[in-house]
Amino acid sequence: MQNSNPDLIVSRVPATWGSLLVLIGFVLIGMAVGNILAVMILALYFSTDAESVTVLLNQLITNPGKVKNGWYALMVLQGVVHFFSYLLPSLLYWFYIERRKISQLSPGRTPAAQVWLLAFLLVLIFIPINSKFIEWNAAMKLPDALSGLETWMRDKEDQLSVMTAFLTSYKSFGQLLIALFVVTLLPALGEEALFRGVIQTKLTQQFTNPHVAIWVSAAIFSAIHFQFYGFLPRMMLGALFGYLYFWTGNFWVAVLAHFVNNGFVLVMMYLHNIGIIKTNIEETKSMSGVLVISSLFLTILVLNFIRQASLPRKQAIRGDQQLVIKI
Repeated sequence: MQNSNPDLIVSRVPATWGSLLVLIGFVLIGMAVGNILAVMILALYFSTDAESVTVLLNQLITNPGKVKNGWYALMVLQGVVHFFSYLLPSLLYWFYIERRKISQLSPGRTPAAQVWLLAFLLVLIFIPINSKFIEWNAAMKLPDALSGLETWMRDKEDQLSVMTAFLTSYKSFGQLLIALFVVTLLPALGEEALFRGVIQTKLTQQFTNPHVAIWVSAAIFSAIHFQFYGFLPRMMLGALFGYLYFWTGNFWVAVLAHFVNNGFVLVMMYLHNIGIIKTNIEETKSMSGVLVISSLFLTILVLNFIRQASLPRKQAIRGDQQLVIKI
């Protein structure tokens, strides 16, 4: 029977948990395809066979400095795997399962200019308070009964630290641009599409309290990185991006905040490497209590301003939203 109400759309999208299972399937397939394709690209890049590339991949992860052109190889590896694991599955799910347009990732109207500026500044203001979370998380100790697990976690963290130090050792402007694309732009698009655009949106539909959806999405966002001693600060960042997305109703505001967060670190490392600044932002030095408290106060102040500035725009579009019936 033909629907006589033009404003009524009948959705065949699975319920929340079914949708998330479909999304997980897309992500797992994307990861598999991404890793296979990355191995093929690296085999061509190094003019070697797949078996030798497997050995090379292990060396890239454990001791990347010993591999000729290892920096570029790691960038290729990260870029390909990230695109197929995060961005592509999110877009395929959004287009072919949800049957929505890219513009529908941003249900709110375009935020005012000051909201964009404040979102940019908010990420920088948040750095001192998040440094305290980094410090607390790094000092985490497990019970003696779990000492084996703690040793394994520490080894993994040290391995990631070696790779991070290698990836941020660049001194050429061209390498900085490549890093900004692979380490900043792709994650900003892919991770925000997956964790805020899709997962947070679906969980918001499921839970009556949107704050639960924001924090659960942030926890998943942090956990999937498998950095045990960076879980807490990354979850706090995920929640920050989540509230920006929820309050502004604009996907691109969250992308901007994510881009600024990653990009700021890369630019500061570049300036340090070429000797313009002495501060190494990757060093986990404790910041003063006054700076941390000031950061907390300003973060709350800016977040509240963004929320208040966004409310009229969100309320104005409620009457324009279409009714969706699940069957």
